[in-house]
Amino acid sequence: MLIKTTFHDVPTKLDPNGRPIRIFVISPNLPDYPDAKFPGVVVFSEIYQVTGPVERFASQIASHGYVVACPSVYHEFEGPEPIPYDVEGTDRGNKYKIEKEVAAYDEDATLAVDLLVSLKNCTGRIAATGMCLGGHLVRFAAFDDRVLASVCFFATDIHSATLGKGKNDDTLARVRKGDLTGKGELVMIFGKQDTHVPRPGRDLIRTVVEDANVACSFMEVQAQHAFIRDEHSKGRWDAALTRSLFSFMLEVFERTVGRDLGPRRGKVEEPKHVC
Repeated sequence: MLIKTTFHDVPTKLDPNGRPIRIFVISPNLPDYPDAKFPGVVVFSEIYQVTGPVERFASQIASHGYVVACPSVYHEFEGPEPIPYDVEGTDRGNKYKIEKEVAAYDEDATLAVDLLVSLKNCTGRIAATGMCLGGHLVRFAAFDDRVLASVCFFATDIHSATLGKGKNDDTLARVRKGDLTGKGELVMIFGKQDTHVPRPGRDLIRTVVEDANVACSFMEVQAQHAFIRDEHSKGRWDAALTRSLFSFMLEVFERTVGRDLGPRRGKVEEPKHVC
């Protein structure tokens, strides 16, 4: 399916400089079907904003029949351009992620979902995904009742609660309180050799999510950090594994936002032991 890319500069309330957030939108391009509607997906970026790898990842999703929104998460500090994959760019991105207010991350996620829902070519059924920092930022969308599925790739910092100004992110605390229970489906994907989220961190995340009775698939694969980044991955990109997990993600999206099954009823129960 052919696609097209545009952007929207959306006003924000929490940016101290009053600057808007730029949200790139990648949509299926079907001129012969002007009234076509598609589910929406928010794609959150790593610390380098919307780079080539992030745009290509989002474009692949869009080409499968989704309207994709990619927010530029560091609008408080600089323009929407991608941050270089170099030492200075890495230091800058890591600096911003702990200077931005946690509430501002929440606002960005809400604005991205709001934008998708407002588009005439979107059905209003929304999913979210992201990598690295973006895998963590998916959490801010997952708490939104309008988001029906969330797929997190190597979600840095969730286990340590060190995101945001003052390093006071409350993701796991909110999960423990039940803020994700009974909401959309969650998928957590981690590399077993990822030093950014070591085994104790992965064990903590899995325990908190499962104890809160969240509908979640938890996957650990033989890979390092940033294994889906097809540029400047420092030798960690695994194209075959990425393709496999991308297909898994699409299955989740097709089943949750690609079809309207009506509201979820009942609660997650223990499976019966049947031979």
